[in-house]
Amino acid sequence: MTLLDGKKLSNKIKERIKKETEELKITKGITPGLAVILVGDDPASHTYVKMKEGACEEVGFYSIVHKMPDTISQNEIEETILLMNKNPNIDGILVQLPLPKHIDTTRILELIDPAKDVDGFHPYNFGRLMQGLETFAPCTPLGVMELLHAYDIDVKGLDACVVGASNIVGKPMAALLLNAFATVDICHIYTKDLQSHTKNADIVVVGVGKPNLITADMVKEGAIVIDIGINKLDNGKIVGDVDFENVSKKASYITPVPGGVGPMTIAMLLSNTIKAAKKRIV
Repeated sequence: MTLLDGKKLSNKIKERIKKETEELKITKGITPGLAVILVGDDPASHTYVKMKEGACEEVGFYSIVHKMPDTISQNEIEETILLMNKNPNIDGILVQLPLPKHIDTTRILELIDPAKDVDGFHPYNFGRLMQGLETFAPCTPLGVMELLHAYDIDVKGLDACVVGASNIVGKPMAALLLNAFATVDICHIYTKDLQSHTKNADIVVVGVGKPNLITADMVKEGAIVIDIGINKLDNGKIVGDVDFENVSKKASYITPVPGGVGPMTIAMLLSNTIKAAKKRIV
């Protein structure tokens, strides 16, 4: 069994981006800029945004966080996004999800300029992803593909099972695997017999937020297991959606939690942002 070390790979990617950023500043006078919209006081959201701020500082990006109370109106958020769309120093716009229930999240995401949609959630970019065209792919699934590539895992012709069908992770993950010529099976909360789908898959990717959902009897010997889940247990321990202790004994490759996909998500956010910044060059 080989651990897919996302922390180690993300550090390498950040080093590369730091060098590219320095070169952009020197040769083109461009500093990649990322704007984050953070609504409310959700502790997890604040933690994620703080990590993203730190990563931006680490590689030399300009970043700004628009912190808003959870009583903010739809119009006020929309106005902020429109200002960021017009700001020539901002290359990427990220809305930290989830938003309060009174906010129309779809409308907010659709308002972001697709050229600055470094989260890859805009329908325009999602559509291009589904067609296998150049675009901004959502950071977590993109991080998974980078991780597989780094370990020379070619998914072409392999049977992949994606557990979870969200717009943020499951659907784009399936699209990226399909674009890489894997045969993809997508499961979700209404799937009748999850084990019948996972046990014959060469690759199992899971991201639903349920500890120990994937157990050893649900994967075949030598499977590649990608755990995107992040769950905090009552004792404070952070775990994924996979029973790591037992599944790792059967897997050929597996991601740890923490230290697997999580760091890659932030690395891909930085990668998408500098990609957007380079489009300023004419």
